Amino acid sequence: MRTTTLGTGGPEVGVIGLGCMGMSYAYDMEAKRDDETSISVIRGAIELGATLIDTADVYGPYTNEELVGRALKDGYRERAVLSTKVGLEISTESPAAGTMPGLAKNGSPDHIRTSIDASLRRLGTDHVDLYILHRVDPNVPLEESWAAMAQTVRDGKARAIGISEASVEQIELARSVHPVTAVQSELSLWTRDRLADVVPYCEEHGMAFLPFSPLGRGFLTGRFTSFDQLPADDMRRRLPRFQQENLKANLAIVQRVREVAERIGATPSQVALAWVAAQGRRVIPIPGTKTPKYLRENAAAGDLMLSDEDLAMLNNAPQPEGGRY
Repeated sequence: MRTTTLGTGGPEVGVIGLGCMGMSYAYDMEAKRDDETSISVIRGAIELGATLIDTADVYGPYTNEELVGRALKDGYRERAVLSTKVGLEISTESPAAGTMPGLAKNGSPDHIRTSIDASLRRLGTDHVDLYILHRVDPNVPLEESWAAMAQTVRDGKARAIGISEASVEQIELARSVHPVTAVQSELSLWTRDRLADVVPYCEEHGMAFLPFSPLGRGFLTGRFTSFDQLPADDMRRRLPRFQQENLKANLAIVQRVREVAERIGATPSQVALAWVAAQGRRVIPIPGTKTPKYLRENAAAGDLMLSDEDLAMLNNAPQPEGGRY
């Protein structure tokens, strides 16, 4: 797989990474959870060059970090660029804007200080390569959260720190306290908002941009054509874009992806991922999968180069119906 770096001067990583959330959280969980297969997928990703492995303490909660820690034994930890996140907690209250259902923000310094130690124990390592503030907590000054994040670097518990779902103004404020190595936000053919501001800002300042859900939570693969196809315990049933009328309208985006895929002899997921990767030199999509077949398919997108005509067709795809959350 082609490689890039995790920000200016950062470690080398494949241009496609691996998001591990769905292996133990949010998507069709209990019916199809298979830790041994998931471990083989994580190790297979590293073998294929998708060395950026992304998790978070809230996934599970906690069980996803434990799973990743098991997968990175037997010499795989040294070959991986490991990222985890802090700043969200499980909650029964109504979610804040920009947050998945069932989660609440917590960016307090005390929470960050205790969480990094707990994450390292679960991951079975003495440091992570990237520690990400999962969301900015509106009840805590960002400077205070970011100072606590920076302390994890000074303590040797994190090699670098990043921030997720932040505005340019918030990124600039964080950078005034300590360097920002990476920014993680949603980016796909049905979530293109950050192309207008955050992605070019990262490019200008040498930061990696890590798109989560680059396949539109699986929708852009063409797997779902009806709300009824979503598993009963699947988080996507609560998201506006997957409600039946919105879903039907959004199939026009999938059709555009299919048209390009058929013309160039690729799969829809490979085309969707290649489009994301083409948005900048340090844009590193982190698609999630728990299936070896889809892992290989996604990894192959790292070497798929779309033509200007392909990119223009995809850029002109319809905008989505429905909000993200």
